[in-house]
Amino acid sequence: MKFLSFIVFPFVLGSIALAQNGPVNAPATSASTPVDPARILVGRLELERYKSTIRGLTQFGDRRQGTDRNRAAINWIEAQLKSYGCTNTARLKYIYSSTAPRSPSGPAIAGTPDAAPGGGRYRGTRAHTGVNEDPLRQPDEKLRALNSQASVDGSREEVYCTKTGTTHPEEMYIVGAHMDGIGWGEAANDDGSGTALVMELARIFSSSDVRTERSIRFVLWNNEETGLNGARAYVAQRATLQGREDPVGSGQYPEPRWLGMIQHDMVLFDHGMPHPDGTVPPQQRPEADVNIEFQSAAKFADDAQKLAWALHAANEAYATDYPAAVGPHMTNTDSTPFMDLAPAISVRENERGREIGAGWDPHWHQPTDLYATFNDQDFRLGLNAAQTTLGAVARLAGVSLRQ
Repeated sequence: MKFLSFIVFPFVLGSIALAQNGPVNAPATSASTPVDPARILVGRLELERYKSTIRGLTQFGDRRQGTDRNRAAINWIEAQLKSYGCTNTARLKYIYSSTAPRSPSGPAIAGTPDAAPGGGRYRGTRAHTGVNEDPLRQPDEKLRALNSQASVDGSREEVYCTKTGTTHPEEMYIVGAHMDGIGWGEAANDDGSGTALVMELARIFSSSDVRTERSIRFVLWNNEETGLNGARAYVAQRATLQGREDPVGSGQYPEPRWLGMIQHDMVLFDHGMPHPDGTVPPQQRPEADVNIEFQSAAKFADDAQKLAWALHAANEAYATDYPAAVGPHMTNTDSTPFMDLAPAISVRENERGREIGAGWDPHWHQPTDLYATFNDQDFRLGLNAAQTTLGAVARLAGVSLRQ
């Protein structure tokens, strides 16, 4: 069996890899140019398929945790993963209580009165943000009825599947997004866009001709909107299991050692700063980009920054339409519980604190977070986020393809 290989040890990418690969749509310079398996995998991403996966998620409305529609969405996600060939799916179970103290979602910058959560500083116009809890603001009666069941405390589940590494199964990259939403819409962007991205990567890496040196786990978190509870439960239950062979001598590692965690949370909408009246431009801004964030206050900040730049390098090499920007203020998403235990970053449409928190996305937690709200430019931005992460993870995990 013959494989085409591209193996890069964690965080060692740099300018050499960029010089070898160039942009994703560049033609080969000669017959002797080595084939890049990562480029081939990125080429398997399709805009219409990505859109179709988001649309599939919206059939369950906002997928609010603790409801039948949330549980139905989890079942659907698991069935889709299995259909892709990611058959070793598993579920993590935990108990959620709305009366339990809410854990902080990230560090704040003390002494800065106008600071965004997790760092940064608001600048320019700020628009109102919040969570819609009024069902009557949803004019679609069918969607209003679908979202009507209230959340109740109790048992929760979240699904994941794993691409097992061939030579280093004891090491793993985690690629995640949260599948629950709020606001009486369809949670198409928050976070159907990230969930569909992770599912599409799981589909491509699960192809029968794809092999990776290191393991990759694709996780669809639950309870993000209540305080990152699903991700926190995963860390609480599985952090101490990292790298343990079970059974001993089997070569099987139920929880490989975390080399990095990459979260995706809202990747469609980059229309710019609000106008003075609080409205946001209806069209995507010309400077739209993919935002990659690490948290400078985290214990693993140095390695997280290296991971962020690895994604930036992959964006330079493989993304077809939009550049990437790296920032130090990751906060309020499921990578936060990991950030003091492993390199953790998030991929977003804008900076989480000072841009999304300042109202750059008027559909955030609103009834207008619908599939129909977004246009092909918006969906293509999400596809470029997928290209960025796929290219980086393929390099870092050491991908090869069967000829």
